[in-house]
Amino acid sequence: MRLLIYEPSYRRLSAVIDGLGRKVEPVLMDEAGGLSLAGASVTLEEAAVEAAWANNETFFGPAARHFSRALLKSPTLKWLQSGAAGFDHPMFGQLVERGVRLATSHGQAVGIADYVLWGVLDHLQRGPERRAAQAAAEWSRGLRFREIAGGEWLVIGFGAIGQGVGVRARAFGARVVGVRRDQAPHPAADLIAAPAAIPALLPRADVVVLSAPLTAETRHLVDAGFLAAMKPRSLLVNVGRGGLIDEAALLAALDKGVPEHAILDVFETEPLPKDSPFWRHPRVTATSHLSGATEGQASRNDDVFLENLARYLAGEPLISEIPPADVLAAK
Repeated sequence: MRLLIYEPSYRRLSAVIDGLGRKVEPVLMDEAGGLSLAGASVTLEEAAVEAAWANNETFFGPAARHFSRALLKSPTLKWLQSGAAGFDHPMFGQLVERGVRLATSHGQAVGIADYVLWGVLDHLQRGPERRAAQAAAEWSRGLRFREIAGGEWLVIGFGAIGQGVGVRARAFGARVVGVRRDQAPHPAADLIAAPAAIPALLPRADVVVLSAPLTAETRHLVDAGFLAAMKPRSLLVNVGRGGLIDEAALLAALDKGVPEHAILDVFETEPLPKDSPFWRHPRVTATSHLSGATEGQASRNDDVFLENLARYLAGEPLISEIPPADVLAAK
């Protein structure tokens, strides 16, 4: 089986991949998009790759465009392991339409769950005001802050990221309601609810976390009606996809004071334009789609890839393989 892999990624994983012997022939891509097999340059057609490992080094590195083009043009590709959790990028839909299997990774879930807790705690504990007082050398004990304990968190999208949020929020004493299609109970939530229950749950939620994938069903899930149903002084956190929110409706709702604050790591247009009101809105914490960018993400994603590589070679089910219908629904 021939595996398309970015050269720096291969160097990091070569001991394991080479240990598989002739089962895997690495086809290496360099920064300029050149391909080599067993030390000799090859064309994409000659490479005849069956599988590919696309991680942050390929998505955001110098070879990003070359790697994506190779995936789309490879007639022999059968399986793509992605280091991303989402699958709404149009490239994934094009590949799946051709019969390519897609598996994703959740190595970023740990960092994203930490980010959610950071954002909520920073607002509840009045972090900006505390930092301003320190900068002014002002000894003030008048800053009262809110607690997580006793509140209710509504986590919409209860996969790896949502479950990580649930574990952390419950450890702080919150009640967690997870929303997903699968209604089986989960230890990271006090209650699992169906998506249809969201309108009834919103008026009780102190924190609403969006960690769902972007599909035709979830696009602009957060609209004017959703926002009007939110609880006074509530917080909205989006670590899913920017398209989950009608941004004009959110800005209007923030101006009215409900939700009290929005913590946004993703936006419909990225990079977020410099003239976007989200950068300067007093009720917004805006970050640059970086919630999963931790030091441990790469190694966790590598572990998932290597596990799936072994499973693929053995003809076993893959971890986090996305059903084609779900990928196509996200196009």
